[in-house]
Amino acid sequence: MAELHTPRSLIVTYYGAYGRRTPGPVPVAELIRLLGAVGVDAPSVRSSVSRLKRRGLLEPQRTADGAAGYALSADARQLLDDGDRRIYPHEQPRGDEGWVLAVFSVPESERQKRHVLRSRLTGLGFGTAAPGVWIAPARLYEETRHTLERLQLSAYVDLFRGEHLGFAATADAVARWWDLAALAERHERFLAAHEPVLHAWQSHGDTPPEAAYRDYLLALDTWRHLPYVDPGLPAPLLPPHWPGERSARVFAALDARLREPGAAFCNFPAETES
Repeated sequence: MAELHTPRSLIVTYYGAYGRRTPGPVPVAELIRLLGAVGVDAPSVRSSVSRLKRRGLLEPQRTADGAAGYALSADARQLLDDGDRRIYPHEQPRGDEGWVLAVFSVPESERQKRHVLRSRLTGLGFGTAAPGVWIAPARLYEETRHTLERLQLSAYVDLFRGEHLGFAATADAVARWWDLAALAERHERFLAAHEPVLHAWQSHGDTPPEAAYRDYLLALDTWRHLPYVDPGLPAPLLPPHWPGERSARVFAALDARLREPGAAFCNFPAETES
């Protein structure tokens, strides 16, 4: 399970929510100010930025006035663009979309890549249909392909599209492929932490930028991991009273209320509808 609210996670969350809006690099001093608002000290910001740079996600650049800063790499932008389709869903999952299957084979001499593959497929929301056979809703194909190519793992994997034809009911099979109880618990934890925050904001008339930024960044940092462990299965395949629907509504309401007011704290103009 990914640890939430670490300095590195919060930096990635900031770039996903706001940092992409600036045409140039974000100054280091600005990163320190913005992460300080959610309790991250300057040394932690600097060390986390260095780790993200080593991973190829951030690139050091000078700002227009010569200050040290960091911009997203092309790989990081692709990662965040793929993530937007998960984190900000625009429609309910369709029950007839089918499945994408990932079948991989890794030589024993490269068994470490086998571990990486399993970890990445799990992190993309795949369930396990059988040893070496992983399954996810078909709409995750493009993101899966991008991820495997970026990590240079595509040579070990074959991807297929298909439909489930039995013999068990698909809902029963889904309960074997994913640990639905663990997923429900993750949603319940999100609700326990952030539904009271939403209720508090709903009782306020104004939306101060710094408070909006802080509460939104923390909510997004928690939420953005959830659509990866829970791939968004169609409601008919899930248990009754599935908490994922409620947690999605809570996040959507927080996003609508806080994201743009928080942009003012980042010194960015609010986005407008095109």
